[in-house]
Amino acid sequence: MSRDPSAAGPVIAVSDAADPRLADYRELRDVALRRLLEAEHGVFMAEGATVIRRALAAGYEPRSVLLTQRWLGDLVDVVGAIDAPCYLVDEQLVEQVTGFHVHRGALAAMHRRPLASIDDALAGAERVVVLEDVVDHTNVGAIFRSAVALGAQAAILSPRCADPLYRRAVKVSMGTVFALPWTRVDDWWDAVPALHDAGFTTVALTPAPSAVDLAEVAHDGPIALLLGSEGDGLTRRWQDAADVRARIPMAGGVDSLNVAAAVAVAAYALWGGGNSGTRG
Repeated sequence: MSRDPSAAGPVIAVSDAADPRLADYRELRDVALRRLLEAEHGVFMAEGATVIRRALAAGYEPRSVLLTQRWLGDLVDVVGAIDAPCYLVDEQLVEQVTGFHVHRGALAAMHRRPLASIDDALAGAERVVVLEDVVDHTNVGAIFRSAVALGAQAAILSPRCADPLYRRAVKVSMGTVFALPWTRVDDWWDAVPALHDAGFTTVALTPAPSAVDLAEVAHDGPIALLLGSEGDGLTRRWQDAADVRARIPMAGGVDSLNVAAAVAVAAYALWGGGNSGTRG
């Protein structure tokens, strides 16, 4: 049910940090606690007006919104249109509840959706980023932002990858995690052969000297770009199972790039700067 945006929606002033209505926003910096709470309650956090708008535009439903007075004006249309409460608090109280200073003054607790099936996530996609055990939320958020900007159409994650909907990942991605279909695969051992069987050329990115120069990889047809963990990179299983092992040439004695930077370079090299393409 929508409301007249000019009515500014149900704004509820809250002055007690222990108010149970603020439970979704409590201790946002405690990663272990948040993983438990967000999985249990099926919630994730959107921070900042831009990210909140992108989450809503992607069809995610809000549980509630938490705002300070100076940010209410920027989101008055959102508050008036959603069927969820808006809790108005002062900036000191926000920090007490969340455990950090919320620079953008706006948070929204959003309902998660069930993970897509692998077939649904890949439907129509020709440009796919596949992540094996990338465990840092900042890196996952940056990867999604670069992948979307440079033309990726889906992302596949291993079971141990960091959650793209964790607050830090969403914030770093500037909400682009909502624009890219993604899912996790349980049968990680056979994930790369399964992508090959689905018609993708699987390209494993590695700094190994025996890998081919990325510029030599054929650009035609569906491509799945495989990237591994921040420290060890792709496992030997994944490297051996890939159709192509490719490297980004390095200079200056540098042996490799941060995984998020590597995604941006490889996606540009393989996909021509983001030109879209779909399978018929």
